[in-house]
Amino acid sequence: MKSILLFTLFNISSLYVLHGQNLVPTEKQRIDLQVLIDKYSQARENRDTLLLKNILSRDVDQLVSTGEWRNGIASSVQGMLRSSATSPGTRTLTIEKIRMLNSTSAIVDCKYEIQNTDGSIRKMWSTFIAVSDKGVWKISAIRNMLPSGG
Repeated sequence: MKSILLFTLFNISSLYVLHGQNLVPTEKQRIDLQVLIDKYSQARENRDTLLLKNILSRDVDQLVSTGEWRNGIASSVQGMLRSSATSPGTRTLTIEKIRMLNSTSAIVDCKYEIQNTDGSIRKMWSTFIAVSDKGVWKISAIRNMLPSGG
């Protein structure tokens, strides 16, 4: 009887620990992550390498809609500057969803629109992986997706 009780308790405890967490961001986390995405947008718009280097983690990686991988902060910053120069326009990132993985890691899904100089709008999606180190949020990964329209 004691074995069955222990076995049952163990299974219930295991389910609680192994169950995926769907943590909702606190108001402070939501604001901090919004500020981070706004800074990213501002840095891209102004081609501000200092701000980019301040908000990206050293090991950041980025997959852009063309299929290019950018690994590390130097490659990412250089690629972002190149992309902003070859695709000028106003970039707008609108947060659609924030999913906390734990108190220091978040997935931030955004609508990403670029209003081109000819007035057309390029509509994409961006997913950011953000990590907090000592209370400072940084972007650790970026995935840009261009809907196929099909």
